[in-house]
Amino acid sequence: MDTDVQLSERDRSPRPAEGEEQGSRSSRFPASPAASARAVGAWLRGGGPMRRAGVLLALCLAFMLLLSSYVVQPFLIPSGSMENTLRVGDRVLVNKLAYTFGDEPQRGDVIVFDGTGSFVQDVPAENPVAALFRKAASSVGLMGPAATVYIKRVVGAAGDRVTCCDARGRLQVNGHPVDENFLYPGDEPSRVPFDVVVPAGKLWVMGDHRGDSRDSRDHLGEPGGGMVPVSRVVGRADWIAWPFGRMSTLERPGAYARVPEPEERAGHVGQPAARGGEQQPARGAARGGEHTAGPDGQPPGPAGRPAEPAGHAGRPGG
Repeated sequence: MDTDVQLSERDRSPRPAEGEEQGSRSSRFPASPAASARAVGAWLRGGGPMRRAGVLLALCLAFMLLLSSYVVQPFLIPSGSMENTLRVGDRVLVNKLAYTFGDEPQRGDVIVFDGTGSFVQDVPAENPVAALFRKAASSVGLMGPAATVYIKRVVGAAGDRVTCCDARGRLQVNGHPVDENFLYPGDEPSRVPFDVVVPAGKLWVMGDHRGDSRDSRDHLGEPGGGMVPVSRVVGRADWIAWPFGRMSTLERPGAYARVPEPEERAGHVGQPAARGGEQQPARGAARGGEHTAGPDGQPPGPAGRPAEPAGHAGRPGG
């Protein structure tokens, strides 16, 4: 019996190919978008209403953060420096695209800006966790922004000469008197005289409640002379969104439309200009008091008292 031949024929079956085992076609290609969507839908349905609510909340928060970072952001007003235009507790919507495509802040615009280097020389320290929580809450208008963020009105742009005041007590821009009918009732344009020329790329800003506003006037003797760099502007406040009874748009006052353009586009960095052969003092209070420095070298506050540290007032409307 030829057993050797039979065995050799039986063993002629091909061996499996050596190397990595080949899988099915479906394992070699990623799932289609439709299949992925079905899988996500099944996952959401399997988790019940709580899972769906959590995912919806996360998506809404992500959308709000993106919107407030690049398009429009609500800001809470914590002080009265812009009354009666803006009141404590108002939520304003700041248009972050207003100056994105070549436009620059104009006289009369209400702007939100970072005062670091102009209004605040030493940035106050903040706990990183608290800063993250505050940033998230402020992006939806639930909390005030960082201590270095302010909201004021643009009074002078690049090249403008801003002077206080004429014989009738009115502010002058490029020699033209401005009737500021938006000021807080009973306020004067400024109790302290000043005469400045705004350098290129800078802004001279003031609050509408001149008797309760720490603005460019309070920082004349500091680095930068109280001028706010245009690069530090966050956006333009265009709408009051809350409370419902105060919902309105913030229009640019017509009083600035008649101001002539400056003859010179550049000037000295915010130092008082000579007027009548006499140099104005470099430091001064924006709210009454003596026009001299306080005992600690800070600009004086009301009734000649030294002003508060810059970080203390570094809030919108502060």
